[in-house]
Amino acid sequence: MAVKTPRDVALQTSVIITIMVGLGSIIFMLFDKHPINFLGLVLLLAGTFASAYLTIYWSVEKFIYQKVKIIYKTIHRFKSTKDSRRDIKMNEDVVEKVNRDVLDWAEGKISEITALKQTDSFRRDFIGNLAHELKTPIFNIQGYILTLLEGALEDPQNNRKFLMKAAKSVDRITTLIEDLDAITKIEDGKYDLVHARFDIVELALEVIDSLEQRAKTANIRLILKNPNEKSIYVLGDRSKIEQVLTNLLVNSINYGKPEGRSIFSFYDMDDTILVEVADTGIGISEEDLPRIFERFYRVDKSRARHIGGSGLGLAIVKHIIDAHGQTINVRSTSGVGSTFAFTLEKA
Repeated sequence: MAVKTPRDVALQTSVIITIMVGLGSIIFMLFDKHPINFLGLVLLLAGTFASAYLTIYWSVEKFIYQKVKIIYKTIHRFKSTKDSRRDIKMNEDVVEKVNRDVLDWAEGKISEITALKQTDSFRRDFIGNLAHELKTPIFNIQGYILTLLEGALEDPQNNRKFLMKAAKSVDRITTLIEDLDAITKIEDGKYDLVHARFDIVELALEVIDSLEQRAKTANIRLILKNPNEKSIYVLGDRSKIEQVLTNLLVNSINYGKPEGRSIFSFYDMDDTILVEVADTGIGISEEDLPRIFERFYRVDKSRARHIGGSGLGLAIVKHIIDAHGQTINVRSTSGVGSTFAFTLEKA
């Protein structure tokens, strides 16, 4: 609905007053049996309209100015804009101006409230997921210790087995805490990167070698696709990129299929090198893809709990690549496999 300005109010009211004065004058002359002086009547109506318009316009604008000025100043006091000290002027459309400012202020507050709701929702999800991730290994440790205390400690055949299981759960908690610490430092800007020139092919071979036994246990073949077997030099933090490659390769092994493959590939993209880690695993559904880099988000939750991990691996990968000023993306087909690809600056 359109907002009426002081001019609109003055105009409409003046027209009504002028019509009433005109009708009254005509009725008076008719009853008093005076001939109607049309020129005098026109002058009377013009004078009435002008005086009524000016008087009403001035009165309404002054009233609005006094009342609305308080609202206007209140709005601008809470707005953190450079022009927050501006005052309204008499020659401005005061009502429209305040209406516009109120709408702008309301939109801003709605955006803030939406952002706060999203943050609160993320906080609740994060705490819930963290509690869930910690609960399993802690309960396992508790169970193993109770079993030992109830007599298994004296049994040479079982005491070492339960201690090893407890140690494995402790390792899982340690990994989770280390990953949480890493991702917190990255987000706070405290994760210092040491940029240097290094051979990404050499680094990939080191990562493959470190995970070779794990891949054999899962019956997955690790392949480095580099036909010319040449060095490829990039700029970045070698240790952090090693973590990226390790997380991606571990992920491909964990979600791979028996007799499957995990493949490293490199492509020259002029100013950058595109690094791909592809697998022939279970793949990711289309609805899961947009959330794949979220903390604790798991595609196959039942399998993910069984294979362990912190649930933060891909989130850390994303943050590290972002910190390098580069990009990472994923394409996948359920039942066929997934390919994670990121860029690095060419040295």
